[in-house]
Amino acid sequence: MYRNQTKEISIGNIKIGGDNPVAIQSMTNTPTENVEATVEQIRRLEAAGCEIIRCAVPTMEAAEALGEIKKRIHIPLVADIHFDYRLAIASIENRADKIRINPGNIGSADRVKAVVDKAKEYGVPIRVGVNSGSLEKPFLEKYGRVTAAGIVESALDKVRMIEEMGYDNLVVSIKSSDVMMCVEAHELIAKQCPYPLHVGITEAGTVYSGNIKSSVGLGIILHEGIGNTIRVSLTGDPAEEVRTAKMILKTLGLRKGGIEVVSCPTCGRTKINLIGLAEQVEKMVEDIPLDIKVAVMGCVVNGPGEAKEADIGIAGGIGEGLLIRKGQIVKKVKEEELLSTLRQELLNWNR
Repeated sequence: MYRNQTKEISIGNIKIGGDNPVAIQSMTNTPTENVEATVEQIRRLEAAGCEIIRCAVPTMEAAEALGEIKKRIHIPLVADIHFDYRLAIASIENRADKIRINPGNIGSADRVKAVVDKAKEYGVPIRVGVNSGSLEKPFLEKYGRVTAAGIVESALDKVRMIEEMGYDNLVVSIKSSDVMMCVEAHELIAKQCPYPLHVGITEAGTVYSGNIKSSVGLGIILHEGIGNTIRVSLTGDPAEEVRTAKMILKTLGLRKGGIEVVSCPTCGRTKINLIGLAEQVEKMVEDIPLDIKVAVMGCVVNGPGEAKEADIGIAGGIGEGLLIRKGQIVKKVKEEELLSTLRQELLNWNR
């Protein structure tokens, strides 16, 4: 497993790399200068399961806002910097737990060194990020176009630059919106990079397309033992990014905890509103801290049998349904009572 062989890095109170679990990251979409809105969103993301949060820092006002934001949240805060090295320095001074820069667009080597020296002074890790959309001209000319090899070479070139400045408290990120190019790039860099990798499919799209691209790409990368932190990049509510990331990690066996809901796809035999019921169950269980499987079935042919494979389940009939626990039918209830009956059973699970 490549991820277990990487250097261990501390981001605030979270450790990544080595034997530490893959951490879930997201990014705020509020103006960072608006402290109230940003703190409110971060707290909502914390509640959803976000473990590291990144904020854009496009202005000095945003950099200075980080100090107040950090006082009011409970997870590590990462400053996302482009172009102006002074914003990186100010973010570090305002107690960002990590900074994200692309040395290729931050300016001259002297400016990069000024950032590195400040990070060294405060012990703040630097995430070196290279995206396919911002690949520098020399690498485009060398490979003729954007390629996985070019992205990796660019990233490692930036890593060496910072290492030569005497700093190795690093996290590396290489991203592309091309899913298979992103996979190939991670396969290449994992063999060459001793630092933790932050992985994601950049600019993946809307909740629908972005979830599919991220699940395919991150599923492959993570299954190959690559990646120490992840972000599912979606054009939408950042809370959706967190929920999807949790599901990807759980599906791959990299994360435990939380209720897993399974449900049948419905067919012409379904006689209850299974689609609505399944959606209600999935939302209902979000705040119940159990590590079990819940089945929601609507078919009178296979439903009861399939529900028995879960820890607890409901199987619909005609305007009614069965409650099944540990393979045994507990009782039959009216359709409109299925949700409340299931919730009560879950709340009393360990009693």
